[in-house]
Amino acid sequence: MKSSARGKPTLVAKVDGISSRGFWLRMDEARRFLAFARHPWFRGARRADLMNVARPSADHLYWPALDVDLSVESLDHPERFPLKSRVAVARPRAARARG
Repeated sequence: MKSSARGKPTLVAKVDGISSRGFWLRMDEARRFLAFARHPWFRGARRADLMNVARPSADHLYWPALDVDLSVESLDHPERFPLKSRVAVARPRAARARG
């Protein structure tokens, strides 16, 4: 009896928690928190769109409905990626009132 050929290895990324400040992303054995303050393009995203994440390669994350691509390295070493998003994020009313 001959075994069938092995399938393609799969790289998995999964959103396993969402809060008002950001969300948790699990990859391999690691769990990373992506804060909306640092990644504003995720703020206001529908839950289903946020949870629909693909990992096409070991260092590439992609959210198709949001058209967002991220490098895993940018999550592990943000100091190496000094450019910030120019997406305007509305502050909550209470924060605006305090100044």
